Amino acid sequence: MLFLYNLVISVAAFFLKIVALFSPKIKLFVDGRKNVFSILEEKIKPSDKTIWFHSASLGEYEQGLPVIEKIKEKYPSHKIIVTFFSPSGYEVRKNNTVADVTVYLPLDSKSNAKKFLKLVHPEMVFFIKYEFWLNYLSELKNLKTPTYLISGIFRDKQMFFKWYGGFYRKALETFTYFFVQNESSKQKIEAIGFHNVIVSGDTRFDRVAAILKRDNTVDFIESFKNNQTTIIIGSSWPKDEVLLIEYINQAPENVKFIIAPHNIKPEQILNLKSQITKPTVLFSEKENKNLTDYNVFIIDTVGLLTKIYSYGTFAYVGGGFGNPGIHNILEPATFGIPIVIGPNYSNFAEAVELVSLGGCFVISDTKELKHIFDQMISEENFLQQKGKICKKYIQDNKGATNRIMETIS
Repeated sequence: MLFLYNLVISVAAFFLKIVALFSPKIKLFVDGRKNVFSILEEKIKPSDKTIWFHSASLGEYEQGLPVIEKIKEKYPSHKIIVTFFSPSGYEVRKNNTVADVTVYLPLDSKSNAKKFLKLVHPEMVFFIKYEFWLNYLSELKNLKTPTYLISGIFRDKQMFFKWYGGFYRKALETFTYFFVQNESSKQKIEAIGFHNVIVSGDTRFDRVAAILKRDNTVDFIESFKNNQTTIIIGSSWPKDEVLLIEYINQAPENVKFIIAPHNIKPEQILNLKSQITKPTVLFSEKENKNLTDYNVFIIDTVGLLTKIYSYGTFAYVGGGFGNPGIHNILEPATFGIPIVIGPNYSNFAEAVELVSLGGCFVISDTKELKHIFDQMISEENFLQQKGKICKKYIQDNKGATNRIMETIS
């Protein structure tokens, strides 16, 4: 089976180069890996002490950030190495300040794993949430490098729990500890023979709780809001926007909307704007405009959404009408505002829990969207009560980072 795995990796490497000729995203994926080893040779000396963190994409990086920051604080003389698998993570966070070196992870061939680990020579390794690359794990086991999974999630559909997944189960022997998010994950991995498992919780709660300690002021958003009821629409997709546009176009004049679409390609932004009948302004054209004159503000840039949530009366978080589902609901929740989402959320534990608690509302059509939006706009006590549920949920689930650090120290 391991032979087949390595064959698949080799075939994938070949075809990715061909696909890259036609796909800008895959081109970033391929081209970004071309100079990884030369970058590592340049930035890491054989005498350096290093600690390596791997994240699949942006969400996993943000999830692991509280631990990265604590490790950096505890081991100030070590170089922090951060790797990404996907362009959507690397391209956004390649210039982060917490890591000393940030690169793509080379594809998981035996030769790449050996060369990467020889150059990086980490004293500790952290994989965030998931991504179990067999050759890297095998080499780490051979090197006897302490290796940890943080904020792990295990589900029945994963290869480890299939009758044919023996070679994947064997790879798990590399891990010194599994820090998992919930009791269900612990039970699943213990059932296949691993007992070095600790339910630490989800480090994302520590990450979003820390947001409250920073300055979240955005002057132009404050000008736009002008003390009016403001609905934040975060990470929306076209399927979300079909419902939202209908509501926006008939909403009361004293209600404002900030839309931060998931995709900010110019043609999609212009298409979105063209369907809105209310006075609408884009972030890219806001200069020299009196923002208080507009009802809708479309954020056609990245990196602002978290701070923008702090100005919301309540939030709609997109993705719930597609696959794999909703985007991050914890960021608006930390500011103590209620949340509305689409129906595809069952794979997201935090959404399931917040829906059950009553701080998050699920809609499936325009009628349901209108009902809950109108209720939150008109009933102040209802709005405040639901917002408090969200804030308490974040505060009650903090502490995963400290539990992890106590164990590895």
